[in-house]
Amino acid sequence: MYEIVRRHLGKVVAGTAMAITGTAVAVAVALPGSAGADEVPRGAATDGTAPGTPGAPRTEGPEPGPATLASAPPEGAKGIGTDPLTDDELKRAEALALTPPGAAQGVPPAGGWGRNAEGGRGPQRLGTELADPLPGEPATGPRRALVRFYDYGRDELVTRTVNLDTGKVEQSGAQRGVQPSAHPEELRAALDLILASPLGKGVKEDYKDATGKELTSTGQLWFNGDVYRTYREANVPAQLRKCGEHRCLRLVTKILNGAWIDTRDLIVDLSARSVTRVG
Repeated sequence: MYEIVRRHLGKVVAGTAMAITGTAVAVAVALPGSAGADEVPRGAATDGTAPGTPGAPRTEGPEPGPATLASAPPEGAKGIGTDPLTDDELKRAEALALTPPGAAQGVPPAGGWGRNAEGGRGPQRLGTELADPLPGEPATGPRRALVRFYDYGRDELVTRTVNLDTGKVEQSGAQRGVQPSAHPEELRAALDLILASPLGKGVKEDYKDATGKELTSTGQLWFNGDVYRTYREANVPAQLRKCGEHRCLRLVTKILNGAWIDTRDLIVDLSARSVTRVG
């Protein structure tokens, strides 16, 4: 019996030794052939960082020099082909668009210049962009500007195409009931009306509660907004029924680097220069 047990234990010990030996062989095979315990593979960082990762030391090539800020090239008075309009071209296009045919610049057309968003002599500029070439013209042909402005005196959107090469207004048109997106000057004029209105009292109170200071000008707020569309509203007050024919805006406002002030329920009719609460 003792001999049988001894032989059995010997087989178990021998089998265990063979298993350990086999594992050692497998580990040895898995290691890189030329990398020992004290060797570092070529290109590897000595701190364990993989090559090419942020923080890894450079292994070859010169060190990069300090970054430099290159100044923009001069714009020039006139663009070429489909280049965006230059500052000089924008000013010239708007001046030509507001000059009546056959009259010296500065002489108002019949009926006056109209009115801008602030209530002064206008009209209100909305935007100027490069017009597309006419059919059959090459891209390097005459440069034209499409000038849009709004006349609050007549509630008209006026669009004029100016040929910047000849200095002539080639096309002109006026539309009523067309309301393009609001210009930043219109948004500021609308916010001025809110702050001057009795309905602006809550805005001023919210500002003082948040900052401890008085709200006295639009420069203390960040603001944005767009045209008020009556067809999106369930109940439109009677004072706003002409919005669409009139130019009406809705604003969102925020304290500079601070909290929002909810002004979405205050609609400004810039044509009538009035403020109405909705909702």
